[in-house]
Amino acid sequence: MASSAALTGASASDLLRSSTSGFSGVPLRTLGRSRLAIKTRDFSVVAKLRKVKKHEYPWPDNPDPNVKGGVLSHLSPFKPLKVKPKPVTLDFEKPLVDLQKKIIDVRKMANETGLDFSDQILSLEAKYQQALKDLYTHLTPIQRVSIARHPNRPTFLDHIFNITEKFVELHGDRAGYDDPAIVTGIGTIDGRRYMFIGHQKGRNTKENIQRNFGMPTPHGYRKALRLMEYADHHGFPIVTFIDTPGAYADLKSEELGQGEAIAHNLRSMFGLKVPIVSIVIGEGGSGGALAIGCGNKLLMLENAVFYVASPEACAAILWKTAKASPKAAEKLKITANELCRLQIADGVIPEPIGGAHADPNWTSQQIKIAINEAMSELTKLNTEDLLKDRMLKFRKIGGFQEGIPVDPKRKVNMKKKDVPVAVKIPDAELEVEVEKLKQQILNANESSSKPPKLDLDEMIMKLEREVDQEYSEAVKALGLTDRFSKLQEEVSAANSDNQLSDPLLKDKIEKLKVEFEQGLSAAPNHGRLQNKLDMLKELSKVKHLSETKKQKQEVRKKFVEVISNPRIKENYEALTAEIQRVGASSSSDLDDELKNKIIEFNKEVDSQLVNALKSVGLDVQLVKAEGRDSKESEVSEYVPEIEELKKDIEKEIEISASSSDVKSKIEQLKLEVAKAGETPDPESKKRITSLMQQIKQGLVEAIDSSSIKEKYDNLVSKVSSKPEEVDGGLRGDSSTTTNDELREKVGANRTIS
Repeated sequence: MASSAALTGASASDLLRSSTSGFSGVPLRTLGRSRLAIKTRDFSVVAKLRKVKKHEYPWPDNPDPNVKGGVLSHLSPFKPLKVKPKPVTLDFEKPLVDLQKKIIDVRKMANETGLDFSDQILSLEAKYQQALKDLYTHLTPIQRVSIARHPNRPTFLDHIFNITEKFVELHGDRAGYDDPAIVTGIGTIDGRRYMFIGHQKGRNTKENIQRNFGMPTPHGYRKALRLMEYADHHGFPIVTFIDTPGAYADLKSEELGQGEAIAHNLRSMFGLKVPIVSIVIGEGGSGGALAIGCGNKLLMLENAVFYVASPEACAAILWKTAKASPKAAEKLKITANELCRLQIADGVIPEPIGGAHADPNWTSQQIKIAINEAMSELTKLNTEDLLKDRMLKFRKIGGFQEGIPVDPKRKVNMKKKDVPVAVKIPDAELEVEVEKLKQQILNANESSSKPPKLDLDEMIMKLEREVDQEYSEAVKALGLTDRFSKLQEEVSAANSDNQLSDPLLKDKIEKLKVEFEQGLSAAPNHGRLQNKLDMLKELSKVKHLSETKKQKQEVRKKFVEVISNPRIKENYEALTAEIQRVGASSSSDLDDELKNKIIEFNKEVDSQLVNALKSVGLDVQLVKAEGRDSKESEVSEYVPEIEELKKDIEKEIEISASSSDVKSKIEQLKLEVAKAGETPDPESKKRITSLMQQIKQGLVEAIDSSSIKEKYDNLVSKVSSKPEEVDGGLRGDSSTTTNDELREKVGANRTIS
């Protein structure tokens, strides 16, 4: 009992040093050097201390204060490689290796022989640079995949230490593990603080095994989410770097909830109240990439790829062999330019020729510029607009709008089953429908009822579809399908580059059109095509007359409304009474005051008439009326000539509009209007206005070069000394009317719509 009491109050050191209770005392410092066996009467104690390896954490002994990234970068295990990575040549780069070998051999020969081979070396180097440029300018999708997977391609941390002034890496998901495949940390760019999150691949085999080849486990995604929420709480903008073949799909990851971790990230990222910019620096595979890629902006390096399934996996599923991966890569549309065209990616960051590994520092600076531009744009948005912008970015993916013409390039590449199959109407049935509609229009005109406008529009659209089908059949029968398809692609490319007036392209279009028109009569369906064209022209003319009649009725109605205006009627009656009071029989009998009153009254009537006519969609211009005298009635003798000139001009306009040059511009105008939609941007408005002016100028030039010019000059000489009043204008006088004004009065400068 006594000995037990003594043991209770003693320390472990005292117990080990004491020998009163049968223990042999041993100094503690000797325990680490040898095995200790202490014998007692009843038991023995054996102890061995493990030798612990010395770590640099939490702080190195002699940190270099000038190290890039700040002193805290010593805490990162990412250090410069001791051995420079070996150059890797991709399969498609082998022709360049042969050129490099020739350059080396010539230099070696020059050194050995002492001869001057500088011209040959310069020629070979120029040839090498040109071959390199040509190769990397026309890369195929599968070649870009190879570049994105290049072993020497700079990793996330390579870029981070190149673009940040300070960077502190943060670790752990607070659930027991720090996944090395995802790296997170806080860094500054140009004094602005960001939260950086990215996939980290290895730079050699050892690092790749340590980083699990950039494939995260659920711990990695939970670490990323923890730091995103931390950034959201403190107001740090988030920049994510995507470079993974996909999430790690082993049994343990599935047991730990890989799918749930990714889904949780997807949901949570849409609710973060800070700007998010995602950058694909290598390959972005499936949900493993999207788990940190739901941002306001998705930017891609020029040779990066972003896919739902790798080309090899897609080829194995669809073609049962991985050898079809080049075809799969092309069909998947996984490159940066294709994804920008599909509005999935928002921008392409350029890479040096040869890929990002050719000049990592330059590539990093391009990434830095892109981050600054994107963040400057996003930080201007308030929280509500920022969340809405992020939501709309993903909501618009895969959307379509009816009524927008299919992109010719996409239409050419569509599968046959994707092309809508148009049902062809038998010719006899079509003729019966047209005759029935014509009878309805005649009955409506006789009974003065409203014409069947809806049926007329539907029939015209149906005939236009039938005519298009007949033209397609004629093109196919004449063997011009391939040439038309290639020309469509060129026109589409020219439209996207705003090169609408390329003379070479216009020449190609004109030559193909002439060849088609010359061979059209030999096409098997020429008779059907001509018949349908005649029906379409007839119905179009009926529609035009119907619209003109309706417009005349509206004009007459507006005219009556203006004349019936109580104020106009009152002023008219007052002026009439005053003219009768003074007994004036001509304008010379009126005094200046009364003349001014009449002029003011005419101006008021003209103004109200102009406003009324503009309200029904007419473009009206006031023409000055000067020098009116008693000979005004003599103008009526020239009205038939003016009307005849109008008809000649309209006929010449129709002929000119069907010419190749004007017609091609009209087609371009239609395409621009369709692309611009209901709310065109300033650039689209500018192009549309330019095309309209070119069309007008072409019509005017055609009229000036025809015999109409002579008729016009004769008419001007006849009326040069007499006042005129042209039907269709408001008022005018020949002594002050210019050629352009007269041309406008007779319809030469009408608006193209």
